[in-house]
Amino acid sequence: MNGSDHITRRRFVAACSGGAVAALSGCAGASDEPTYQEGQANQTNASQRTAEQMLVAEALATTETNQRANPLQSLTLETHEYVVQDGYKGPTVQGVVSNTDDSPIEYAEVRVRVYNADGAHLGQYLSTTRDIAPNSRWKFGVIILSSASDIAAYDIAVVGIPE
Repeated sequence: MNGSDHITRRRFVAACSGGAVAALSGCAGASDEPTYQEGQANQTNASQRTAEQMLVAEALATTETNQRANPLQSLTLETHEYVVQDGYKGPTVQGVVSNTDDSPIEYAEVRVRVYNADGAHLGQYLSTTRDIAPNSRWKFGVIILSSASDIAAYDIAVVGIPE
């Protein structure tokens, strides 16, 4: 075996093992990613939150995802809509999630990503709950910290952790 054969074999083994890792990573990542549904934000002339209202909204808004939560076939996003409320809530996305299974859900998370008119991502906001009973519904509300006048669209997904 000469030196060039050794290098060729080494490159071949490296290429094969790298391809296997990439293939396995692609399979694992595809099943863990939630499927987002699109939604439109009706532009309104809503008033801005006051400084005090923004402090309350920031204290109640959730932005950190639970890394253990994954898409579950038993969690269904039934409805969702963009609603601008008075006071500290301001822009929100509200809706209903169903647990269509005969088993309880330990944890559920609705993820909402908001965008401006140019399609730029403004932020991600969440609503979470614990213990969704079998064959029951959860009414959620996601507080969005972006200004209502900046939001043109959103997308939404639900993930969870089975009990």
